[in-house]
Amino acid sequence: MADPSGAGRRQFLQAAGGALLLKPQTAFGYQANSTVEVGLVGCGGRGNWIAPFFPEHAGARVVAVADVIRKNLDATRDKLHVDAGRAYWGPEACRELAASKLDAVVVETPPYYHAMHAAAAVEAGRHVYCAKPVAVDVPDSKSFLASGLKAQSKGLSFWVDFQSRARPVFQEAVQRIRQGDIGNVVMAQVFYYANRPWTDKSTPDMDPGLKRMVNWIGDRVISGDVIVEQNIHVLDMANWYLNGHPVKADGTGGRTSWAGTKSDTGDAWDHFAVNFWYPNDVQATFSSHQLTGAFSDLCVRCFGLRGCADTHYGGLVRIQSDDRAKTWAGAQTDDTFTGGCIANVKNFIESIRGGKPINNAPTAVESNFTGILGRMAAYRGGAVTWDEMMRSTEKWEADLRLKW
Repeated sequence: MADPSGAGRRQFLQAAGGALLLKPQTAFGYQANSTVEVGLVGCGGRGNWIAPFFPEHAGARVVAVADVIRKNLDATRDKLHVDAGRAYWGPEACRELAASKLDAVVVETPPYYHAMHAAAAVEAGRHVYCAKPVAVDVPDSKSFLASGLKAQSKGLSFWVDFQSRARPVFQEAVQRIRQGDIGNVVMAQVFYYANRPWTDKSTPDMDPGLKRMVNWIGDRVISGDVIVEQNIHVLDMANWYLNGHPVKADGTGGRTSWAGTKSDTGDAWDHFAVNFWYPNDVQATFSSHQLTGAFSDLCVRCFGLRGCADTHYGGLVRIQSDDRAKTWAGAQTDDTFTGGCIANVKNFIESIRGGKPINNAPTAVESNFTGILGRMAAYRGGAVTWDEMMRSTEKWEADLRLKW
């Protein structure tokens, strides 16, 4: 697979949103008043949160659901009023759903399964809407990109849900950075500080594989670790602002003892400190923690000779410049999380209904690789180049052995 940062990437990426647009003749047209039918794969917390957006904000219908946890499947089917015959359970649930009568598949499973489920949906000729991150390792990230390119050839929409790129205030910030309002960017500060996002949801009599599934966010193999699963939000923003990806990284991090607490589950690290080097000697310092809510913030700051772009996911977005004419107030707050998701859902369904497919697989995968690069550097406690990371053939295997 070619490096997605190369010439192919430049040919089909838009600067603002990283979208791959298809030629009109390759698109499947829909009647303006037709209802787009979608199926949800993954009936956990986010799946239940996002699924109602499709009918409420985009006029689509959720007609099928799939999961490997029966309790979750049944509860979501009831909530979304899906016919019992369209609820799929078991190891082939995603493929069965994708093969049924519908237009699009919404993938909200743990990241370990995203590449597999996206590939199954595209193989069945379905449009794909997928949660980030796209995969937990390099081989599956490449597989996800291949599915995105296959979707392109079939005239299908293929969209990964990054919220900041969908928000006008962040789009304008990027435009102002690109037009030189702070001068050439020399360095960036990137961080993601938050409370621990998981507690033990298992029961004493639960099968070991199922226990890992219900606690997937703290499981390194199933989640990709927090730098890939969650911190990717700000790493994606950094790549967007700096218009590329790092050429190397070095770092460190670790996992704190949570013995005796409800968060004492899994093996994911809870803090990272990584230095990223971007082209033209632009350096970005990145750090994250999942330790305490005493200070929580998702931030990307870019510094140039003329000023600073100070942007916060869900919060302040502004540019302060030595040239008062280029100082920009932006916004004090922004509804990034929910508003960005709603915008993505609406754009995705409209692309299907209007026969104008959209596809952001290349930038989504590029951001995934950035998270993996940082993770590799932190695990090693030393330097890793982008090219070395791209050559990795290490395939993470969960081996859950779920019982059916």
